Amino acid sequence: MIPELGHYALVLALVLALAQATVPMVGAARGIRPWMQLARPAALAQFVFVAFAFIALMHAFAVSDFSVAIVTQHSHSDQPLIYRLSATWGNHEGSLLLWVLILTVFGALVALFGENLPPRLKARTLSIQAMISVGFLLFMLLTSNPFARLNPAPMQGNELNPLLQDPGLALHPPMLYLGYVGFSIVFSFAVAALIDGKVDAAWARWVRPWCLLSWTTLTGGIALGSWWAYNELGWGGWWFWDPVENASFMPWLIGTALLHSALVVEKRDALKSWTILLSILTFGFALLGTFLVRSGIITSVHAFADDPTRGVFILALLAIAIGVPLSLYALRAPALRGGGLFAPLSREGALVMNNLLLATMTATVLLGTLYPLLLELATGSTISVGGPFYMATFGVLALPLLIVMAIGPFLGWKRGDVRGALQRLTVAGISALGAAIIAVWIQGDGPIMAPLGMFVGVWLMVGTLVEFMERIRLFDGDAGRVWSRARHLPRAAYGMTLAHLGLAIAVIGMTGAGAWKSEEVKVLQPGQSLTLQGYEFKLERVGGVRGENYLAEQAHFTVSRGGSFVADLYPERRQYMVQPAPTTEAAIHTMPLADLYAVIGEPDGKGGWLVRIYHEPLVGWIWFGALVMVAGGLTSLSDRRYRVGAPVRAAATQAAKA
Repeated sequence: MIPELGHYALVLALVLALAQATVPMVGAARGIRPWMQLARPAALAQFVFVAFAFIALMHAFAVSDFSVAIVTQHSHSDQPLIYRLSATWGNHEGSLLLWVLILTVFGALVALFGENLPPRLKARTLSIQAMISVGFLLFMLLTSNPFARLNPAPMQGNELNPLLQDPGLALHPPMLYLGYVGFSIVFSFAVAALIDGKVDAAWARWVRPWCLLSWTTLTGGIALGSWWAYNELGWGGWWFWDPVENASFMPWLIGTALLHSALVVEKRDALKSWTILLSILTFGFALLGTFLVRSGIITSVHAFADDPTRGVFILALLAIAIGVPLSLYALRAPALRGGGLFAPLSREGALVMNNLLLATMTATVLLGTLYPLLLELATGSTISVGGPFYMATFGVLALPLLIVMAIGPFLGWKRGDVRGALQRLTVAGISALGAAIIAVWIQGDGPIMAPLGMFVGVWLMVGTLVEFMERIRLFDGDAGRVWSRARHLPRAAYGMTLAHLGLAIAVIGMTGAGAWKSEEVKVLQPGQSLTLQGYEFKLERVGGVRGENYLAEQAHFTVSRGGSFVADLYPERRQYMVQPAPTTEAAIHTMPLADLYAVIGEPDGKGGWLVRIYHEPLVGWIWFGALVMVAGGLTSLSDRRYRVGAPVRAAATQAAKA
């Protein structure tokens, strides 16, 4: 009965979405306030019904209701509860319901906390958000019903994909969806502003918190995904440039550009047209990622579906959702003239350079992602685009971006002094040069990108710290005055410092892990050992262990260096009881400067086991840097200025006009 109630809740949500998509929009056009006010209760009610449907589906997974088709296909009663619950979104239909839930969450948040928005803008924004919901609710109800029944119901299910039975995958999809689905509300604000024909500093102030929230959660989601790949897949890597990885990375890149562009609109009343375009494109890339994951056009451990008819439906949604706004943009963009003029060498100019580089980097990732697919469709030939391509294109573009990121905050608005900024960055330059020299000294015959990566990473890190110290005038006055200045510094300034610092830490980690990683593959018998980077890995034994829903062969390695004990490592080779494909569970010992990583493979039939040992320099810095970036985003979101609505300058201007 509960699944039927969940299905009916989705139907009612569709009816509400249709009403929310039409009535407030007409009301805004005709100035009928009661019709515009309908958007708020409709958005809240739509969220309630979709949330009920999601809880109903989660309940079906929790109690192992195998009369529901997707529960049978993706769950098993012997799975631990956390994986039965995460199986709710570990499939096409359930993840699509999560997608729609997050759409309605953002609509409900604007309905609840958008009291300071102009009535027309709020009504149109919620109406456009509902139009997106209509498309995905129709897609779900017509092609991907999560509550489809099986009759008769089987006694047992097929189990969740063993690769997805990991704590990281329990958190990764919801956080990732909060990110790139969250950009839908920024898209709705942008299209509403195009219809209204008005983009100003107040609009940018209203949009930036939603953009910041989406960017922060997307950052966390991508980091969790790479951490899962590193821990679960047993290959010692953290990023493969997989098309689905790229599908989440592209919205992050263009969303980062949007976040900085909106700042220029807010502060200087410039880049209006460009910011609107970025708002549309960011959500467009999120929809493109949805198409790649669900169309069956790619094969990936991340892909959810392989039904081409579903892909056609999503492609039609993508064409309508992006084609119509871009057409409207083409009509209205000439009227969106920025009022703030600035010199090329200024903070605005640095942010424009930031935007251009990020947009070009996004285009590079898009080319590398789609080219193999288009080539195969056109000629039948297959080609692989991997790390070397992205290092030669994306990596080269990242270098000037990181250099500009450190210089930009030292430049003034409207007109900046580049020579003065570089003089203030002398310490950063010396530190970066020293880091590059050390990188060459460590491995002189290594890739050229290693010293360059260390240079820009340390340059950005030290430059960010110097800029923060100048903000609080660390060496000007006694400790009490410094503390007072630090205490009164806006939280958004702390957020920017943390975000830039986190990126610098992550870049250093990526450089170390990519350039100096070493591995050893060997067949060992118990009692034998191998040495890697001065660490001795001794295979003590291999024995059987049993989990809740799997059997495993577990190895025990003792790691020592110079005769001193370092760590015990227990990698596993698991065989799940329902899905027989073997999986690996790596054992990792994390140290400040490197990870020791061990994987146990197949037996050789002679008493030996294939083992893979990796030494991963600085790899932990990647996720620590991502964590610092997320902390920066959350710190900025806590700034009171993002909760009070329109900027004071805009309010004062309106009062003067009155």
